[in-house]
Amino acid sequence: MSTTAQRRVLLAAPRGYCAGVDRAVIAVEKALEQYGAPIYVRKQIVHNKYVVQTLEKQGAIFVDETEEVPEGSIVVFSAHGVAPSVHDEAETGKLATIDATCPLVTKVHKEARRFADEDYDILLIGHEGHEEVVGTMGEAPDRIHLVDGAEDVANVKIRDESKLVWLSQTTLSVDETMETVGALKQRFPLLVSPPSDDICYATQNRQVAVKQLAPEADLLIVVGSKNSSNSVRLVEVGLEYGAKAAHLVDFAEEIDPAWFEGVSTVGLTSGASVPEILVDGVLELLASHGFEDVRIVKTAEEHLTFSLPKELRRDLRAEAAGKL
Repeated sequence: MSTTAQRRVLLAAPRGYCAGVDRAVIAVEKALEQYGAPIYVRKQIVHNKYVVQTLEKQGAIFVDETEEVPEGSIVVFSAHGVAPSVHDEAETGKLATIDATCPLVTKVHKEARRFADEDYDILLIGHEGHEEVVGTMGEAPDRIHLVDGAEDVANVKIRDESKLVWLSQTTLSVDETMETVGALKQRFPLLVSPPSDDICYATQNRQVAVKQLAPEADLLIVVGSKNSSNSVRLVEVGLEYGAKAAHLVDFAEEIDPAWFEGVSTVGLTSGASVPEILVDGVLELLASHGFEDVRIVKTAEEHLTFSLPKELRRDLRAEAAGKL
């Protein structure tokens, strides 16, 4: 077993919150400030247990379906996006809506509508049942076909191979997506690619950082929730690129000290919906086990920010004007 003096942490950068998650969480917080509790949120605002618990304590109420929201209430749509039918349900229920869909997901929705209007069949690469996939497919249900990995390519049935385009869930592994695209292009040589890569910049950046540190990691710890697609992908990428072991945890207390047996280098990162306070907790625990030497593995700088949902910006401006 290695000595305490040899123990170190390779801390990935970038990690944690992306611009879309930050925007969505702030949207709920601002809505609570602006209108008071309760504020209803359809589905988890982002896929992170701690964030949801924290917002619940502030007065947010999370529901699975729009019909659970009392008539006349305010409902926030999550960062993963919703189908047009959900907007219709909200209108029927006389709900005030705040759309916190990540702008990068909105971009994919717009692409889906455009290609459907041009009579394309759309092959959506993604995981069945994921909220983002459900929302995107709802934009053109008669034209979009889900492809859940390269092994699903043989099941694809389309009308016209000359009018075929692929799109993807934003939080997938880049490698996984391109493997599926490769299989699709083998079967459908005329397959059109989207005008720009759909994989979220933050997803890519976090995966690149993990690829960089994984070969040196005896153990990789990814902070994130089990229903967070991008967090799960980080574990898979770490193992694929050389980490000897990898675990996904929500909180530091979920870490089993037995994992440290024979370990001299721990890689540490967090998914795009994870606040830094949770990483700090893991660093404190690691330090208590002799992993006090923390080295940053930085592979990109992130400066992107998104403005708040237009509904909040409008009301916040009105409030500010009233105080003049």
